Amino acid sequence: MMWERVVLLLLCIAPAIAFLPSRRVAKRHVSHLSGSMEASTTTPGGVKSAAERYTGAGVATVDMNQYNLPLERAAEEWTAELTSQSVFLEEGVYLGARSKKDLFVDTLTFEVKRAGGLGLELLEIAGGREDGLGITIVSGIVEGGNSDGSGILPGDSISKLALRRRDSSRDGASLEESEEETSVSTECLGYDATVGAIMDMPILERDDETILITVKRLRRKPKIMVKLQYPPSQGEPDATIELFAGENLRRAMLTRGVKLNDALSRRFDSGGIGDCGSEGTCATCVVAVSQGMDLLNPIKTQEKQILEKNPTWRMACKAIVGHGMKEGDMTLRVNPRQWE
Repeated sequence: MMWERVVLLLLCIAPAIAFLPSRRVAKRHVSHLSGSMEASTTTPGGVKSAAERYTGAGVATVDMNQYNLPLERAAEEWTAELTSQSVFLEEGVYLGARSKKDLFVDTLTFEVKRAGGLGLELLEIAGGREDGLGITIVSGIVEGGNSDGSGILPGDSISKLALRRRDSSRDGASLEESEEETSVSTECLGYDATVGAIMDMPILERDDETILITVKRLRRKPKIMVKLQYPPSQGEPDATIELFAGENLRRAMLTRGVKLNDALSRRFDSGGIGDCGSEGTCATCVVAVSQGMDLLNPIKTQEKQILEKNPTWRMACKAIVGHGMKEGDMTLRVNPRQWE
């Protein structure tokens, strides 16, 4: 792989140049009576991760950095994807992962001081187009620089920069506060276009000024290895399947050919036979969890009441593996009623 360019990025005071990629300026006004200051603020160094919304795994309860890719692997896996407009995204070119089955793209935002430079080294891994499109990633963090310790890591790709400035003035008993945000998009830009976008940010006004840097980061999906044990009467050997955090247990097992719903079980709700289609009322898809109960989402009231006499059972249709973005090993007994 050819690494085309590395540059020490110390850009804060440079004047704007002609390149203006997706620059947006927004203003909002907040009035405070009697000097009360209750407007929302951004915590310095604060981080918000899009992994909290990743499938059904819920809010991450583990250090997500354990799933990061090393720089060399990230440089090989980044790709650009042309995406049609949807309710979630505008039409455009967005960063993606080549190995979609095993990787996902997380989005994180960090607050970094501007004075003295950002202290980032950039590497162009795709580019050279007249339209400026490409892929530029962080290849290094300058020791002692403003980004050192911020949370930005080699392999990240800067997708957006935002600068917020506030002005306040008093009108009688009211304190009028105005906030202006200037942002530029740098997602899927080559080196020159990325540098141009950063240089297009407003000139530094105060030494304590900070900038919000949003990055995209490649991470591997947390894996759960599930050992399946079948009733001795079925004569089926134990099997192991690999699931990813956020997968519904019933759906994942059925798509992998696992014989799940117990045809010999009478429905919990009506006394008939057959499954309820994932409504969580028949209990014919229950599994007994011998190991790894902590890797499932918390049980809800209805399921808990139905399975009250069997606390180690879970309805597969209501179980999400890898809750909290955790990974690990599980052991399940399929069709537990046939073990009795």
